[in-house]
Amino acid sequence: MALKETLIWLCSLAVLFFSAASHETVLQDCSSKAQLLDRLSADLKVVVECGEIPPSDWSPQRTASLLLSMRNLTETLHKHQLNECRGAEPEQCPEAEVPDNGGLACVTVADKQRNTTTRYCKPLCNHGFDFGFLRRSRLYDECGAQTRFKWNTQYVGGNKLAVCNETPIQISGAETAYFPKDCMTSKESSEPVNTIESDFIAELKKEGIEGEMKSFCLVCGRS
Repeated sequence: MALKETLIWLCSLAVLFFSAASHETVLQDCSSKAQLLDRLSADLKVVVECGEIPPSDWSPQRTASLLLSMRNLTETLHKHQLNECRGAEPEQCPEAEVPDNGGLACVTVADKQRNTTTRYCKPLCNHGFDFGFLRRSRLYDECGAQTRFKWNTQYVGGNKLAVCNETPIQISGAETAYFPKDCMTSKESSEPVNTIESDFIAELKKEGIEGEMKSFCLVCGRS
């Protein structure tokens, strides 16, 4: 069987799955949610490779129904991945806002000698987007006792650390402050995430910030 024919066949199976699973899932126990999401993720990758979908005989109502389900699932998954940065020390610090069209890398540094715990967050922009303010010498923002548990952001008040604006030229930030493509593509693999973490920690140490590095996380904004 040719590759194209195989993909079409797999695509047909995936479409049938979407049609049947919507009714079947309602009847299933929520304990199988992990398996359902794993299967959905695998099927979606196949569907994307199928090219032009859904089938031409799909009604506008079926297309709208699938789009609505995907929108609701996307919103749920987005909120879930934001939880990865919540609950880190110091607990008095408010949650930093993740920039749209970018992401936020955060780590907590516990300095036992000074008896301080500080949260550092580094904004990053997707490819094709740049910061609203110059950040070449300002790689991160911090929150701790020395900032009265408020973010020392360039934006007055609140928890917004950066804004990523669409532009063909990226000149406002350091080289490490941009994703090669976008945040979610980088987060899909552990290697890019490890690189972002090691770069961030190296930048903190270069600034003389030492201590136990913990609670690293990388979260993505809306694109």
